Amino acid sequence: MSIPFTNIKQLFIDGTWVSPSVGFEAIVNPATEEIIGEAPVGGKVEVDAAIAAARHAFDTGPWPRMSMDARIAVIRKFKAAIVSRSEEIKALLTAEVGAVYMLMQSAQFQGALDAIDYAIELAQRIAPEPSPIELKPNPFDPAGGDIFAGGVIIREPYGVVAGITPYNYPFFLNVVKSVPALLTGNTVVLKPSQFTPFSALLLGQIIEESGLPKGTFNIINGGPEVGTLLTSDPRVDLVTFTGSDKVGAAILTQSAPTLKRVYLELGGKSALIVRPDADLMKAAGTAAFSFTLHAGQGCALLTRYIVHNSIRAQFVEIVKQIVSTLKMGNPADPSVIVGPLIREAARQKTESYVEKALAGGARLVVGGKRPAEHKRGYFFEPTLFDDVDNRSAIAQEEVFGPIGVVIGYDTDEEAIALANDSRFGLSGAVMSTDRAAAYRMALRLRTGGVSINGGTGDLFVKAPFGGYKHSGIGREFGPAWLNEFMLDKSITYPLG
Repeated sequence: MSIPFTNIKQLFIDGTWVSPSVGFEAIVNPATEEIIGEAPVGGKVEVDAAIAAARHAFDTGPWPRMSMDARIAVIRKFKAAIVSRSEEIKALLTAEVGAVYMLMQSAQFQGALDAIDYAIELAQRIAPEPSPIELKPNPFDPAGGDIFAGGVIIREPYGVVAGITPYNYPFFLNVVKSVPALLTGNTVVLKPSQFTPFSALLLGQIIEESGLPKGTFNIINGGPEVGTLLTSDPRVDLVTFTGSDKVGAAILTQSAPTLKRVYLELGGKSALIVRPDADLMKAAGTAAFSFTLHAGQGCALLTRYIVHNSIRAQFVEIVKQIVSTLKMGNPADPSVIVGPLIREAARQKTESYVEKALAGGARLVVGGKRPAEHKRGYFFEPTLFDDVDNRSAIAQEEVFGPIGVVIGYDTDEEAIALANDSRFGLSGAVMSTDRAAAYRMALRLRTGGVSINGGTGDLFVKAPFGGYKHSGIGREFGPAWLNEFMLDKSITYPLG
């Protein structure tokens, strides 16, 4: 069966489809290990052409100078073109990413549409802001009249934006990186993960249908060297990246000589604190869902469970029971809850952390191995450890696989200290029937976001998302989201 969009053999640069200079790379379905297509791979030639096209489109093209209403009209067409291909895109994400049906209805696909709608809503609010009127003596002519002056603050696009996205939620993040940048008048060069290039390349067809001016949006696929060329090129004004903290640190180094703006949405090792008065079933369900969601391939997933010792044994047993009911298999089956890891290397990495945990004295509760019933595909059993030392590798390092760890505590102060004892700070959670106590704990957690008793899905794109410490720089979503892609300019003038 042919997978939609896997027949795309060219890169999209300066409004045209361009054959790659490097060649082609086989793209594998992680659930079956079957090759679904040969993706074009670019190199220095394509990077140079894409940046040059985006630079020219920004400096001389119509897009940055169009009215906001005109840009919004184009992005509405962009969304409509996506919606018209909904089923095809979902079929691709199932095969290319290993995304289960449940995730299509949230972040993998629907989340992209929600993000477009919210970005348009924010764009409609952008307007010049008046500066306070100043009335003060003239320092150059004290005997003369007072200075009576005012001004206005306007926001302008940065310029050329390089968006670099990972493999776990590729279509969603391709949209999240591109649409706010475009709405605010920037031009874009998008580089996807080499594992999931078709989720980006298909946007070339969307662009053609929506009427974006030539050179405004360019898509290139390639390896780490392509990313390095993008982040170090002086013609690029802003880099927005989602991925590991290690690569994020490298991007900061690469971009420093050209002093470009960098936004980094990086990793996490987020903690769920379960107080002794928590709804135990809800807390256990939240934990089980978190470390198994997308096979643990999510930066903001809750994977450290800091549980009061009085209820820890019950918590562990309930999580174990819930995990045993979750169906694992090919995401082409809508009833599947746990899909595969993206590649064999990811599975081997997950296995290595199981070995480290066992060597460090942690107790394996469930999972810990490759499922015998799945001979093909990069599957790994959902794995839970108890009696975990918070300073151990399994508790401190991001696995990006389906592993959760349980750590006991006795006092709220101890729980907060354990949660904050991490180089990451992306998300966190507190479960307690004492909402005031939970809120006080949330205030003390050093993370970009905290949910109390499950939080709310209604604020998915309306709340700022980003991290403290090694979890990143800057924020996506939330009321100030589009400001990340604009520069403030102050214009002052005399009033009398």
